[in-house]
Amino acid sequence: MKKILKNKYIQFIILGLALMLVPTLSNIGLIKSSDVTVFGFTLIYAIAALGLNVLLGYSGLVSLGTAGFMGLAAYTSAYLTRQLNMPFEASFIISVVVTTILGLIVGVFSLKFDGIYLGIVTLAVSEIFRLIFLQFDAFTGGAVGASASYPVLFGFLKLNREMTYYYIVVVLIAVFILVHNLTKGHLGRALNAMRGSQAAAQSMGVNVFKHRIIAFGIANALAAVAGVLYVHYVRLSIPTVWSLNLSLDFLAMIVLGGFRSIYGTLIGSFVIYGLGEIVLKSLPIPGAEAMVPAIKGVLMIIFILYFPGGIVGIKDRLMAKFGKKKEKDLVEKEI
Repeated sequence: MKKILKNKYIQFIILGLALMLVPTLSNIGLIKSSDVTVFGFTLIYAIAALGLNVLLGYSGLVSLGTAGFMGLAAYTSAYLTRQLNMPFEASFIISVVVTTILGLIVGVFSLKFDGIYLGIVTLAVSEIFRLIFLQFDAFTGGAVGASASYPVLFGFLKLNREMTYYYIVVVLIAVFILVHNLTKGHLGRALNAMRGSQAAAQSMGVNVFKHRIIAFGIANALAAVAGVLYVHYVRLSIPTVWSLNLSLDFLAMIVLGGFRSIYGTLIGSFVIYGLGEIVLKSLPIPGAEAMVPAIKGVLMIIFILYFPGGIVGIKDRLMAKFGKKKEKDLVEKEI
């Protein structure tokens, strides 16, 4: 039984089954109905943040444009399904492919920069997208936004809010499995080598530019998947959502959760978004909602200074303290 439970695929499936219990908890009154929506948002944001984690955590590349690419996919899917009456499955694929291709084009030029300069370039691209969302009324609906509907699968299966939540869970687990397979193979080793030293990676035969593009493509593809799920869950996309603040939230999720950790990304998403929406905003304290950004900032500073491995790093350190892991291995993991 222990061997079975240690299997990553089994763990992901168990996690998915556990997340699918959330609507049931709402139906029996253990949590509020609005909390189900918050859980849905949290899982969607975890998908986008996981793409950024692949980019930053594995390859060491900084991007502040995740929200812009996520918004592009959201508007594209809304337009294809609402204006062109295209099937959901087709709009999903087209939105992800178009967004990923545009992201790769941007990546070819922006990846010539490094560090903070790359972050500035991707932020500029994201802001250009946001202005396009605001100005191109025929495509985006302008400041009013673009509306969409819950997904209709196979042309006849119309999903409601609860069924859409289940669909999001299925996509989340599929993404977890995909990222796990990618990062545990040759690609993951190549990206890790790049993060440590690009010169050393090149000396070992790693095509640095190609793998940087691949990492950028994965990040954009997952942002696009999250964008499509978002617009069909919320049924609306407005320009103000796809701002720098959202991209910074994604960054905070992986800093708090843990770099190069799938579970850490999900945990970070719950801490940054889920707890703020469910716990902090429900406290009977005047101005509690306004405190959320400040709390996020304080948490980021604390974790960067004292817990660079994130929440999963704290767990590993506790295991090391009790002799279950060697401290040397733990240090190497956090570097």
